[in-house]
Amino acid sequence: MKIVEQIKQPIAFEMDLFEQKFQLSMSSKVALLNRITHYIVNRKGKQMRPMFVFLVAKMLNNGTVSERTYRGASVIELIHTATLVHDDVVDDSNRRRGFFSINALWKNKIAVLIGDYLLSKGLLLSIDNNDFDLLKIISVAVREMSEGELLQIEKARQLDITEPVYYEIIRQKTATLIAACCSLGAASVKPASNEVETMRKFGELIGMAFQIKDDLFDYGEEKIGKPTGIDIKEQKMTLPLIHVLNKCSQKEKKWLINSIKNHNKDKKRVKEVIAFVKKNGGLEYAIEKMNAYKNEALQLISGYEDSQYKASLELMVNYVIDRKK
Repeated sequence: MKIVEQIKQPIAFEMDLFEQKFQLSMSSKVALLNRITHYIVNRKGKQMRPMFVFLVAKMLNNGTVSERTYRGASVIELIHTATLVHDDVVDDSNRRRGFFSINALWKNKIAVLIGDYLLSKGLLLSIDNNDFDLLKIISVAVREMSEGELLQIEKARQLDITEPVYYEIIRQKTATLIAACCSLGAASVKPASNEVETMRKFGELIGMAFQIKDDLFDYGEEKIGKPTGIDIKEQKMTLPLIHVLNKCSQKEKKWLINSIKNHNKDKKRVKEVIAFVKKNGGLEYAIEKMNAYKNEALQLISGYEDSQYKASLELMVNYVIDRKK
């Protein structure tokens, strides 16, 4: 059995019902909108985010979920989808998960409006049901994701990212959404409890490990749908590179920065940068940090009673680290 199927097993019923509720939450009287949202729903990814919501809720609540749990999962998926649609416009990207992106098929103007529509649908789903605690969790996540993106853009121009700044960028850009999933799961069944913050922290740690793993793919040999060296081409400063920049000589540092700034489209030079980072222990260092986040996340849930939901969450944490794409 595939690992994702294994993780999903204890929440298979909830995930099926969630898909129906999620489709309903996107419906509109405008035919064009329905055509586009139908296209989005049929090209879904692994749905890790709703899985986190349901697994956390069931682990904390003796295997049961509430209507609020379904709404929390729908809201996070609506908001996440909205950010992906907008990201593709910002990045001028024509593909998403191997399919044409919304902007490639319907142009930028419609894609931006679709993103706005999904965002408002998510917010209204919470407001209409008085889920103001869930709405706050989501709104904080959206704010942080925007801040993280802008911080990364600002720093990429100057190429002066330190390790603490890098952690802050990935915390906001990636980890904050997984943190929101886990705290939503907790808040949906145990509102205003300490568990909401504990699970937020748990999700944040997984998100940090997830992003470092993503950064490592840029140096890998495996085919993951993203060519190696793309971060360097886009002048993105990731952990393996930051670590090596901090420990190499002034001369080497000058060469690295010059390569990224002025020769980032030169395939041979990009390969040399990748080889240099590998040779100087950049990957080992990033792997060590990634595993530290993973272990801290597992430690946070180790005190909870053993259950199939907890086992699935542990499997999910390990999957984040071991995945091949």
